[in-house]
Amino acid sequence: MEYILIIISAIFVNNILLSQFMGICPFLGVSNKLSTAVGMSGAVCFVITLATLVTYLFQYYVLVPLGIEFMQTIAFILIIAALVQMVEIVLKKVSPSLYQALGIFLPLITTNCAVLGVALMVVTKEFSYGGGEPHFFNLGESVVFAFATSLGFGLAMILFAGLREQIALNKVPEAFKGIPIALVTASILAMAFMGFSGLV
Repeated sequence: MEYILIIISAIFVNNILLSQFMGICPFLGVSNKLSTAVGMSGAVCFVITLATLVTYLFQYYVLVPLGIEFMQTIAFILIIAALVQMVEIVLKKVSPSLYQALGIFLPLITTNCAVLGVALMVVTKEFSYGGGEPHFFNLGESVVFAFATSLGFGLAMILFAGLREQIALNKVPEAFKGIPIALVTASILAMAFMGFSGLV
């Protein structure tokens, strides 16, 4: 039951894009086409989940035993950068078309605050779901939370990309073309997700 509450909360209630506003750069930059948004969501999903697993282990098996927890932010950034480089190399070999489509936004996953934000959240914050006692995530809960958060990121990206493709087919007032109508659409989508706030 605990894992179900974590998943529902991470995807719908505390969506990292629409309620915590982390990862807005790729949200606005890569959401012009549905295909690119799906590719970016997959890459971010992989990086967030893997980065959280590695940073969690690094935190509790290296930083805490050595008493250097104050180094966690810089250490996590270096770990995330290395993982993104690995994803970039794999994508270049496996799917050159997706690699070309993502372009500059693939290296930008390194500086995507959503990746670092999730990694820091699971090791620094206490969580309470379903009215239970607050506790820190264990490894299993951390990976589930990271994966569910990245699914929430992907869901928001794909919905937003679909909406932007539909908007591109309609007549939009000149003053609202481009980013202004995208921001209005994102705000309406965020309000729609607020309807889930009573679930958990």
